Amino acid sequence: MRPIPWIFTVTVLFSVVWSVEQANRKEVFNIGTNVILMCSNKTWNEILYVIWNITIRNHSCMISFSNDGADSVNSCKDGKSLQNTSSAQPYLYIPNFSADDVGLYMCESPYNGGSENYNINVSFTVAPKISAWLEYNGSKRVAVCRADQGNPAAKISWSPAENTSVEIIHEADGFFTVESRLSEEEYPENLTCIIGHQLWSQNKTLVPDRNKTMAAAKAHLALTYAGVVGVVLVILAGFVYFVLKKSHLFALCQQTNTSTSKPPVTDDVEEVEPYASYVQRVNSIYN
Repeated sequence: MRPIPWIFTVTVLFSVVWSVEQANRKEVFNIGTNVILMCSNKTWNEILYVIWNITIRNHSCMISFSNDGADSVNSCKDGKSLQNTSSAQPYLYIPNFSADDVGLYMCESPYNGGSENYNINVSFTVAPKISAWLEYNGSKRVAVCRADQGNPAAKISWSPAENTSVEIIHEADGFFTVESRLSEEEYPENLTCIIGHQLWSQNKTLVPDRNKTMAAAKAHLALTYAGVVGVVLVILAGFVYFVLKKSHLFALCQQTNTSTSKPPVTDDVEEVEPYASYVQRVNSIYN
């Protein structure tokens, strides 16, 4: 039997003495709640230190604490902190969890005999704001069902209508808006919108609000009336401008014709002849 290489022996012994537990986790939390993230179930008597490296939407930061008296570090400056349970187990505390806290949380927690390292992908869930109404698309009514600002995206269906289309909008801040529309040829009078979400134990149902339809119809009629009045006023203003312009041109033409037909004014020769000529004619009479 060949002897076991010494380096293999050392490696086996080291793995027995020092074990590293590393895993990936996924955690989902409700918006607005206070979140607790655990890196280890061991107490401070067993742990050497804890380090959290956090990469979230707006920035990266680190929070750490050591049992050997070294200075603690917290560069997050957004309310996150290391705290202890009543049994002296450390955990990361995130107050008032929001979409800005979504990201990757990597923790390292060594202890005598091993280390626990986790990569925790943290995301959020929030129930959407739901609504349903009737509106006008030109002269036709359309039923609309909408679930705003939810995560994950809500599910929408209609009853008793079938083959409905759904549009899902993935917004930049991580929320989803879901909308479904039915034209009046596709739905009956007793139409109901059904909305489902993972935070709800039961689906929610909505009947399209017909009061909004009346308001939309009045608004549509008012806009149509305003448009017609506006067009009439524009036409009337153009007509008045045309009449005034034509009257002004006519007056100018009349004035021009009058000035050209009037005979030129001539001065009386007797009044402008020089005195010497007048005397000469008088003398010739007497001679």
